Amino acid sequence: MTYLKLTAMAILWGGTFVSGRLLAGHVEPLAAAFLRFSIASVCLLVLAYFFEGGLPRLTARQFAGVILLGTTGVFLYNIFFFRALESLPAARAAAVIAMNPTLIAVFSWLLLHEALGRIRILGILLSLFGALIVIAHGDPAALASGFPAGFLDILACLFSWVAYSLIGRQLMSGLSPMASVTYSSIVGCLMLSVPALYNGLLEHIHAYTAVDWANLTYLGAAATALGLVWYYQGIKRVGAMRASIFINIVPVSALITAHIALGERIDGSLLLGGSMVVLGVYLTNLGLNFPIRILRARINTGTDFSESAD
Repeated sequence: MTYLKLTAMAILWGGTFVSGRLLAGHVEPLAAAFLRFSIASVCLLVLAYFFEGGLPRLTARQFAGVILLGTTGVFLYNIFFFRALESLPAARAAAVIAMNPTLIAVFSWLLLHEALGRIRILGILLSLFGALIVIAHGDPAALASGFPAGFLDILACLFSWVAYSLIGRQLMSGLSPMASVTYSSIVGCLMLSVPALYNGLLEHIHAYTAVDWANLTYLGAAATALGLVWYYQGIKRVGAMRASIFINIVPVSALITAHIALGERIDGSLLLGGSMVVLGVYLTNLGLNFPIRILRARINTGTDFSESAD
């Protein structure tokens, strides 16, 4: 059941790119981001009460962390996310966003002095070059003459999530993942409310169609709230390392869903570049030595090291 939930989580997250693309041109990016996290915040509050009995009181350090998490992972990330999908195909946007574990590893090395190693460096280079192939439609040299529409937005989106991840790692000790996500969702929602209202949310909301509301509900309730709960349940039961592997399904899910729902063409550059990104992320996260070391330990001793490895 845990693995089924993690698979469903990855499929839900892949679908966010398709929903964002379907909202493009119908719902203004700031309004879409605000409404997504209005729905998500309500759902997360209910889930936090159900699973943890409510939200704990924050220390001054945790409060500062929550403000930064809401700013980077909700406010900035979603503004750039919806802006990028106004012009960038869903599958290509997902392939670029899939690089976030790679960039987290790079900035953890630069800022936190975490070790990389040769396998992780290979994974970083592989995923970076794969992303260039995806964005440049198979010709990275063409980027010298200019970036395609939406590229800078999806890049800003990517860096916003990296900042969110590193801040959460450093400042949110003593706070459960559910509480961190719920607090940051509420903070980000409040931040988004001001520019969304300023840009005419109340004047345009009556024109949203049933399809628009279905996509907003999917983004807020299913992909954000339910997807995160399943992800953190997976981390608790099988360990962060195993749970993170399922994130590699996200760009695959986005590619297939975008092809079916949006009719986006799957060409060689998307398949090649996307595969390089996924493989690079795998190498960055795990390293080839990890499964080999565990396999050797099992062969030599007959002991199951799966729990201690997590």
